[in-house]
Amino acid sequence: MKNSFFSRFTPKEPKFFPLLKQLSEILAASSELLVESLKHDSPEERTGFYKRIKDMEREGDKLAHRILDELGTTFITPFDREDIHDLASSIDDVIDGINSCAKRIAIYNPHPISESGKELSRMIQQEAECIVKAMDELETFRKNPNTLRGYCSKMHDIENQADDVYEFFITRLFEEEKDCIELIKVKEIVYELEKTTDAAEHVGKILRSLIVKYA
Repeated sequence: MKNSFFSRFTPKEPKFFPLLKQLSEILAASSELLVESLKHDSPEERTGFYKRIKDMEREGDKLAHRILDELGTTFITPFDREDIHDLASSIDDVIDGINSCAKRIAIYNPHPISESGKELSRMIQQEAECIVKAMDELETFRKNPNTLRGYCSKMHDIENQADDVYEFFITRLFEEEKDCIELIKVKEIVYELEKTTDAAEHVGKILRSLIVKYA
């Protein structure tokens, strides 16, 4: 559609930009709750944070589905439909990852989360903040893609740091943790945290592809 002669002279529907921004804000709020939840160790507090994050995850799902529904009824879109689809779905995947982390913490109720786990949660929050700022650039990045490219690079750097934190933590966990059940619980939680940093970095990869295609 983007390359058709007709689309060059037809106004493009701008409603997707505020919808994507709203989805990114749900992500940022979820990540903030995740960081805060790791400061609390009681089962009741962990369950409370999980319920709040779960509510946000449901709101994110509704909004992501709304975006996908709008794609089916909008004649001219600002980007190819598959690009908007992939971007909305990937942001929603990060929210799902945060919810999955909170669920495991609430269900497994491990010993206090290590500093490495807390550091990974902060990295997720940093990536979420980059995504929010990146959504502000979507409507205008064709004129100057450098700012958007910078956010993508920052997310890539954060994800690389998260890999290092995860690998170091796992090495120490198997060396120091003698309780096999606790080892399994903590390993799965921290793995889920690291996997969520990967999901956030994937949003950056999609944004990079937009720069290549449209800038």
